[in-house]
Amino acid sequence: MSDNYFNSGRTNQKLETRSKILASAQFFLSKGVKFNLEDVAKKSGISRATVYRYYSSVDVLSTEAGLDISTKSPENIHKELSNLSFDKQILGIQDYFNNLAIRHENTFRKYLSTVVVSDALEAKRGARRKRTLKLALESTLLSKKDKEDFSNIFTILMGIEPLIVSKDVCGLDNKESIRLLKLAMKSMLKGLIDSEAKET
Repeated sequence: MSDNYFNSGRTNQKLETRSKILASAQFFLSKGVKFNLEDVAKKSGISRATVYRYYSSVDVLSTEAGLDISTKSPENIHKELSNLSFDKQILGIQDYFNNLAIRHENTFRKYLSTVVVSDALEAKRGARRKRTLKLALESTLLSKKDKEDFSNIFTILMGIEPLIVSKDVCGLDNKESIRLLKLAMKSMLKGLIDSEAKET
């Protein structure tokens, strides 16, 4: 799905459409039957053209649908952490997505390789990390621009992509990768909290 399409109109409606497509794919996966994008369109009641806008191949959709089954919603993650201080919420979100990436590393790697080699190079993924972080940042006194910037920066420090870099490029194991990503996040949070304290 192109950035223009994703950013235009109502984001919530687009997320709901994406959820319906994923739920339909999960139905077929749970039955263990082969399916194509046309089957998903019929099952979800969404036009074939719309399904193709979100997913240009059944491989990309199947892999994301499989991962989606084992991933909590941003709202549930945030709810579980909402009684903690801001920095502990962010670290909790990081822990959740880093542990998820480790548990399903092979599936995430397959998903990324499928997206890269397909014609879905403009695919907009579910963005669960960013959506969860935005929920945590909502209650801060940061400006709208700062909230957007920090949700992007924090997203970079969690999930499969930094895990791949730390393991494949830096040669680290899972434990050391998690330790360094947490160290980077703590440094970012300290700077942010110190900066907010000076302004108040």
